[in-house]
Amino acid sequence: MSTQALADVKIVEFGSYAAGPHIGKVLANFGATVVHVESKRRPDGFRLQYPPFQDGKPGINASGCFAHFNDSKLGVTVDLKNEHGLALARRLVDWGDVVIENMRPGVMARVGLGYETLARTNAGLVMLSTCNMGQTGPRADTPGFGSQLTALAGMCNLTGFPEGPPMLLYGPYIDFIASTLGASAVLAALERRRRTGQGAYIDVSQYECGLMFLAGPLFEYQRSGKIAERAGNTDPEAAPHGAYPTRNGGWMALSCWSHAEFASLCRVMGRADLADDSRYATRAGRQANAAPLDSAIAEWSEGQYAPAAATRLQAAGVHAHQVSTVADLFDDPQLAARQLWRNRPHAVFGEQACCFPAFELSETPGEITGAAPLLGEHTEKVFRELLGMSADDYAAHEAAGAFE
Repeated sequence: MSTQALADVKIVEFGSYAAGPHIGKVLANFGATVVHVESKRRPDGFRLQYPPFQDGKPGINASGCFAHFNDSKLGVTVDLKNEHGLALARRLVDWGDVVIENMRPGVMARVGLGYETLARTNAGLVMLSTCNMGQTGPRADTPGFGSQLTALAGMCNLTGFPEGPPMLLYGPYIDFIASTLGASAVLAALERRRRTGQGAYIDVSQYECGLMFLAGPLFEYQRSGKIAERAGNTDPEAAPHGAYPTRNGGWMALSCWSHAEFASLCRVMGRADLADDSRYATRAGRQANAAPLDSAIAEWSEGQYAPAAATRLQAAGVHAHQVSTVADLFDDPQLAARQLWRNRPHAVFGEQACCFPAFELSETPGEITGAAPLLGEHTEKVFRELLGMSADDYAAHEAAGAFE
């Protein structure tokens, strides 16, 4: 069996919720040994604060959100407010190659785990900090979650219908933009260290990461002063462009990027008259007469099954896909073929469908090595086997409250 790409990389993760742990998960899935550090008094917020939970009952090891972002890791508990626990955390960092943290700016330094302090005993350390606004600037201490970040980054003001309010995006969208870029930054820093022996400190602003998705609106404002506005499902270049109802409560998204594509849609619908209608002969015409055109498409689509209709349209050269439900994602043969879902046994769930990263390496393929850890599941394993603590030393630290 081939060695995984990051098999020799050791990561210590002082992270919680999504953005920090997702970086560690991606790297763990390609072989890095990732130690997720929590404390019994202050566990990862996803463990108790966010549903869903097994059997609908919050429990320290029953969180689906925590499980989703922490598979393939080792879980330990260390009390950073305990002098013995803090000393162990520093020993853990000295063992590691990378530290990932997503606490508020200054927290790591205040507890004695700032980069400058850690680099004194681990000169090659790569440390990544990711938070809402980055480590500097007048709003660096501003707390918040994904919905606030997408609002601040301008995304919500572009989402929804012109006559309605801005719409919050589903989930911590920007967190995952930042975590994907963060994983890439860690790899770049490790490559630099391999060549030069130098460590690095990486400051990832989640807010700034979100702006990369607004390239068009940002350029347009800079060029002309025009402020992009909410436009519902319309698109400046495609018409029709929207989501249409299908049988049994389903939906299908489709878009036409040329008159030839629109004509193909009309043929599949059995409505050649629409393609010949002068109102719809140009994109501008189709946009100006969107209401009757959308009604005609919906009248046809309501009698179709979304997957079958989308397949027929794709065969005719029309951009179309069903609007999937969560259940559809588990039945998708495309995802199955690429082994996105990999079931692993979990002590509470029984079996967890773990989600593999959306890329693979041909020579050193990744793997889900295990479900997410229970709180403190690997504390003794990490400190005794990986750090070499004796049984007596471990017991003394345990008695001193270091692992609370």
